[in-house]
This record gives sequence, C-alpha cells and structure tokens, in this order.
Amino acid sequence: MPMAGLGSMDNRGMQTRFILIETSHAGNVGAAARALKVMGFDDLVLVAPRWPNVLRKEETIQRASGANDVLAKARVVDSLDEALDGVTHLCATAMTPRDFGPPTRSPRDHFADLTRPGAPKQCVAFLFGSERFGMKNEDVYRCHVALSIPTHPQFGSLNLGSAIQVIAYDWRVALGGFPGQDTAAPADKADAQQVAGMLTHWEQALIDIGFLDPAAPKKLMPRLNQLFNRVDLSPEEIHILRGVAKAMIQSAQSKSPVKR
Repeated sequence: MPMAGLGSMDNRGMQTRFILIETSHAGNVGAAARALKVMGFDDLVLVAPRWPNVLRKEETIQRASGANDVLAKARVVDSLDEALDGVTHLCATAMTPRDFGPPTRSPRDHFADLTRPGAPKQCVAFLFGSERFGMKNEDVYRCHVALSIPTHPQFGSLNLGSAIQVIAYDWRVALGGFPGQDTAAPADKADAQQVAGMLTHWEQALIDIGFLDPAAPKKLMPRLNQLFNRVDLSPEEIHILRGVAKAMIQSAQSKSPVKR
C-alpha cells in the first residue's frame, strides 16, 4: 500500500509532512519514524538536527523498530524554509499559547475542520520543536494553528516521540483510517415489530415469574423498551431474548400447582 507522504495523495486527497526542528536526541528521530510508519505516513524532514548523520546512527535505527524505509526517505535540511516547500497548511505543536501567535486548538477539533466535506485539499505539515527548548516564537508565528494536546494540568510534558504518535493517530483517524481495515459488514438491526414482539413475550414471562404485577406495572415495560432500543438489537439477539422469555415461562409453569 502506498504511503501518504507529501509526494503521494492520501485517500482524501490530503498530503502530509512531519517536520522536526533541531532535534537533539537520535532516539527520538527513530521513534518518530516508527510513529509515522504505524500511521501510514512517510514524509519526515529534519531541520538542523544536532547530529548531521542522525538518520544513520545506531540508536536511531534501533528506536525505529523496522521503519527503515521512513528513515531512508527522510531528509535533513538546514532551514525551515527548505522543509516547508510545497506546504499549504502549517500546524505548530506548542503547549503554551503565544500572545501574537495563531489560535490554539485541540488536534481533533482542528482536524475535523480540515477534513470536513467540501474543505480544500491541503499539503499539511506538522512542526515539532526541539526537546530542550520547544518551538521558537518566530516558527510558531508562521503557522495557521497551534495544536495543543490535552494533558494533565500538573504534568503536561510529552516526550517528542509520544507527541508525534498522538498527532499522527488523530490525523489518520480524521482522514478516515485505512481503507479495508473495517471490512466486516454491519450487523442487521431488528426492526420495531421484532422488538415489540420480544417485549410482549418478556412482559408475559415477567408476569409469570411474579416480577411484574399487571395491576401495577408502573414504568417497567417502557423502560425496558428504551433499554433495548439503545443497544440496537440484531435479529439473532431478539431470538436469544425470546428464548430466555420462553424458558422463564416454562419454569414458572412447571412450579405452578397442578389443578384437579
């Protein structure tokens, strides 16, 4: 299956790039490659990383855990301008809002807007700052939005690899996931007549076992009706429930005194 990098269209016509700025730990580059491959992306650009040969370092390759094709395609550039070639929509990943920066939004809210029906096709890039200093103000100011991942108020610091994985996952979900993964046909739903017949059967069974007083039924049956409607019963489940009702009626009858 072709990857969804900037050079190839996603199934929604979107193109995607992940940009790491001044990354200082080789292991995080490997973790980034793994995160991208798992989510079906492969366009990774490193801007002035600490190690010029970071893509070939042993720690990088080990942390990539088999995502060697992403590392092989990844590029190292000297400036952010080079990394943004062809990009039309730029997302910062900054936990702290800037006074003069772009609006801060949660990834899922923003991605829903980007992928809404009729939205323009975009070349979307996600920027991640260095592990030590985060993102520079001037880089954030260039972006259309600052994505803030919801975290615990007292412990909001995410590892770079973890942050990339979260963003890549939410973006993949917004794009519709992977074609063919959800191949199971949706289960048939029982129709209203089948549910009504089952409820009538259950009403009689509950009366027979002494659980329901027909003289004072209160709201039991309407509540059961609402309960079963919420769970979207299938015809097979209706059959099971009617079998339970039948067994309750038979049990009640077997315990009734024999009339002479």
